[in-house]
Amino acid sequence: MHLLDQLVRDIKAGYHITKEESIALLDYKTEDLARVADEIRAYFCGDHFDFCSIINGKSGKCSEDCKYCAQSAHYNTRVETYSLLSAEEFVRDAAYNARQGVDKYSIVTAGKKLSREDVEHVCEAYRAIGDQVKVKLCASHGLLDEEAMLKLKEAGVLRYHNNLETSRNFFPKICTTHTYDEKVETIKAAKRVGLEVCSGGILGLGESVIDRIDLAFELRTLEVDSIPLNMLNPIPGTPLENISKMTEDEFLKTAALFRFINPQIYIRLAGGRNLLSGYGREALRGGVNATLTGDLLTTCGNKIVDDIKMVKALGYTL
Repeated sequence: MHLLDQLVRDIKAGYHITKEESIALLDYKTEDLARVADEIRAYFCGDHFDFCSIINGKSGKCSEDCKYCAQSAHYNTRVETYSLLSAEEFVRDAAYNARQGVDKYSIVTAGKKLSREDVEHVCEAYRAIGDQVKVKLCASHGLLDEEAMLKLKEAGVLRYHNNLETSRNFFPKICTTHTYDEKVETIKAAKRVGLEVCSGGILGLGESVIDRIDLAFELRTLEVDSIPLNMLNPIPGTPLENISKMTEDEFLKTAALFRFINPQIYIRLAGGRNLLSGYGREALRGGVNATLTGDLLTTCGNKIVDDIKMVKALGYTL
């Protein structure tokens, strides 16, 4: 346990661990890594837990060929498709989630990026939510430029979401219709206008453990504020429909490593929670201190009231 004990002392003192040290941690048992990761979480983040919820504001017919995605127009997944919802629908859904106890709310839209007209539409919705609902606003609208980011900020959005999905090396095996650098530039554009950034990835795409570590380091370099970790739920009709599911032990070990590499960041359970026992309860004892709650984009999540009960039972505060 010498390396593990030394690293936790060094990290608490402000040390940033190296890729080589992260790889060495793979030799430790998951339960040992999770225990120490939670110690790091408590030291830097305390016991505050962060909840957020999302709405699928525009579904399906996406031009991008991301191999995991039910909403891609390249695959026959029988996903529900519809255009951008009205501002009134967004306000109504945001108010419902706020009443349930969620303090962050995001509109998520399918597609490479919103058109200028659609950006104006969602900005109208964000302003209406801000006027009528006590909730912090996040946004996820693809590869927007700096001008669009500024419009979102002026409409009351505090945080922009854009997942890197996987490592730079593995990304071309997952998507060919846009590049990793386009994603990185989107994140930088959000940061330039003063938005916080939520960016993470999907685990279980067929990537190696080194790819997962590389993703964690890329996110550290970009200095994001929140890292959502998704566990792939293979969707029938997509190229990854028959991929072997990663084990819960793999997911828990990866989440712990993300905490070692990004000690001060909110690490968030996201898609695929329903594949984990207790909707990811063990991850919340292993370095994770945030979650998406309620229904997700094309899959079911956990009930908000049940998540709140679970988090409080684990000793977190809201």
